[in-house]
Amino acid sequence: MEEINSLLHGFSVALTPFNLMLMFVGVVLGVLIGVLPGLGGANGVAILLPLTFTMPPTSAIIMLSCIYWGALFGGAITSILFNIPGEPWSVATTFDGYPLAQKGRAGHALTAAFTSSFIGALIAVVVITFLSPVVASFALKFGPPEYFAVYFLTFAAFVGMSKGQAWKTISSMMIGFALAAVGLDSVTGQLRLTFGFMELLQGFDFLIAVIGLFGIGEILLTLEEGLAFKGANARINLKAVIETWRELPRYWLTSLRSSAVGCFMGIVPGGATPASFMAYGVAKRFSKDGDRFGTGQVEGVVAPETAAHAAGTSALLPMLTLGVPGSPTAAVLLGGLLIWGLQPGPMLFVEQKDFVWGLIASMYLGNIAGLIVVLTTVPLFAAILRIPFSIIAPIILVICAIGAYTVHTSMFDVWLMLVFGVVGYVFKKLDYPLAPLVLALVLGDRAESSFRQALLGSQGELAIFFSNGLVGTIMTLGILMLVWPLVSAALARLRKAA
Repeated sequence: MEEINSLLHGFSVALTPFNLMLMFVGVVLGVLIGVLPGLGGANGVAILLPLTFTMPPTSAIIMLSCIYWGALFGGAITSILFNIPGEPWSVATTFDGYPLAQKGRAGHALTAAFTSSFIGALIAVVVITFLSPVVASFALKFGPPEYFAVYFLTFAAFVGMSKGQAWKTISSMMIGFALAAVGLDSVTGQLRLTFGFMELLQGFDFLIAVIGLFGIGEILLTLEEGLAFKGANARINLKAVIETWRELPRYWLTSLRSSAVGCFMGIVPGGATPASFMAYGVAKRFSKDGDRFGTGQVEGVVAPETAAHAAGTSALLPMLTLGVPGSPTAAVLLGGLLIWGLQPGPMLFVEQKDFVWGLIASMYLGNIAGLIVVLTTVPLFAAILRIPFSIIAPIILVICAIGAYTVHTSMFDVWLMLVFGVVGYVFKKLDYPLAPLVLALVLGDRAESSFRQALLGSQGELAIFFSNGLVGTIMTLGILMLVWPLVSAALARLRKAA
């Protein structure tokens, strides 16, 4: 009851005309940031942070958090319409979202993505509201061994849950790990695989790789097939929204499962990107239509979007309760809190009640505002597909180049993007999955860092990864996932022999 009373007080703080206006302004800005590849929620919040210095802290954090929600929503738009992930966590959305758009169901895919995003975020906000003390104490138990165990489970789940050829998944993942190793070794300070290129000191940037692999790769494939001078079928009405809402209740179990994965990865903190990949893999394994994932299944959009938003929202929980940001955007918001003279941690809930509960209330209201904005514009976004590809392809190419250039303001990144585009094209022609490569590229260095920190702490003893119940359970689950393809193949042979 105490939390409910505090939340009602928070709504009275957030529901002022000025704060409501800031919510809608923040969501619209966030959607624009999410649509532009290479900018990202964290960069968008960081760029707009100075605008909030003259505002009251509660109003400032409401606007910044709504920019974050908008960026989460906006990342799905280019993923579905053009197969270009606007945000890292939108990569998994392309697997089924883009095929749906190609079938003339862009409105259905966008509606499923936006609605699932809202549900995932809503569940995460409920978790923040009622489970703050319990979750905060749980998050404190995570050290380098536990972090590595979570990353290992994510990689293993992708191998175990894949219904394709396991060796292709592993091969793709190994290439991703090799690319993730490029650059300056954070532990020894030595250069690795840079081959004399000074630009590779910081390694391959994930966003540049993703823009190339998906965006440029898709353009090259379409060029090979011959430019289609007709636009795709896209109806300009809200019928798709209503049809999709009727279809979504059948995926309630997928939504709950993905929300649980997302909340866990946000609090740990693992992040929205691994959460979306893991949720997609789990949904593919447990769905009765799992074999058809990747061909344009609404469930394949629901799972990653629900998990990404649950993770992105729940990442604010450790920031508020412990002062430990659970995501890059949460880290930027943490900087804002410190600038406004607020010290995140357990005492924040006691000393700044209006601020904390006003922020939590704004999470509910901001997500509702975001859903209203994006759903009313679904027909406009879907109508973009009516533009002939011969016209839209050069525009996509320019947007990709701008997105790659803005990451480090370097032309080298633009050339690198084109190289990754060729790699993406080759992978698709040889029927190798791109998702494991992308997953290993984004999480490879983090997993390596956690692994080496854990071994340094244990003086090289691998037993550190089974030293307590938490890390031992996660590692055991990961090992089971990794050997599952062999186990299932053996069981299939036994059944055939019987």
